[in-house]
Formats: sequence, C-alpha cells, structure tokens
Amino acid sequence: MIDKIDREIIRILQADGRASYTDIGAAVHLSANAAADRVRRLLHDGTIVGIHAAVDPAALGLTIEAQIDVKLRATTSADDFERAIRDVPQVLTATLVTGSFDYALRVACSDRAGLAELTETIRNKAGAQETYSRLILREVKVGMPASRRSGAKGKGGGRRA
Repeated sequence: MIDKIDREIIRILQADGRASYTDIGAAVHLSANAAADRVRRLLHDGTIVGIHAAVDPAALGLTIEAQIDVKLRATTSADDFERAIRDVPQVLTATLVTGSFDYALRVACSDRAGLAELTETIRNKAGAQETYSRLILREVKVGMPASRRSGAKGKGGGRRA
C-alpha cells in the first residue's frame, strides 16, 4: 500500500525521472538511502512500471502524428493484433477500447505517404477491417505537475510526455 510519501516520490519522478535520491529524500524529508529504498520498492511491486526518456517524435523526423481507430476483422484476436503491431515503430501506443472500434492507436510518421503506408500495413498485415484516422494538430497535457508544464515547448506550446 502506498502512503503520502510514496505519492510525493511518484509525483517527483513523474516531473523529473532523473531526480537524484538525495533530491527526492530532501523533498520528502527522508535520507537518500530511505528514498532509494522506497523507489526500489515501488519499482519492485509494480507501482512504478518504468522510468524512461520521453522523446518528441518531431525531433526524430516524425512530424505527422495521428490517432487511428481500428476495428478488427472477426477472425483477428486482440492478441494477434497486438503481436502484429508490436514491432511497427510508427505505433507509439495501442489502447484496447470499448465502443464502435476495438483499438485506438497513437502513431507518428515522417509524412502523409508514411501515414498512408502505415494505415495499409494495419489493414493488410495486422488484421484491421476498418480504420478511422485523425491528424493531431496540438496536444495540451493536463493533470501533470506544474513543474513539467512550466517548461513547455514544442508544437502548440505543449510539451510532449
């Protein structure tokens, strides 16, 4: 069970995954060793599932981002679809959803031709019956610590997480 200190440690790491144990400890009134022990416990029990670099796709030349809703063919299982898209680098996230479509994908491509090619791959190789795509024009992050918002930069003034 996580307590108030654990929640604050999580908030700090969400704002800065590179925060030192010394800085975390000072912020929550613990020693660096005690803060490190708590972080290790949160990682071990699965509360924190990873600490990683968030990269702006545009910095990698992937300037077109889109959401693609996917309806699977009756013969395609969710597991089969996930296996088929797992190694497609343009697919950033895949979310199993309720409603008219089965999955909501977040993708990043270098250009419109790349998005068209990706859509065809999803249809022909991953078992999609139908797709519905929308270009992402701007993204505003909400519900994150103010310290991350204050350093906002990039497209539309929002910082990518």
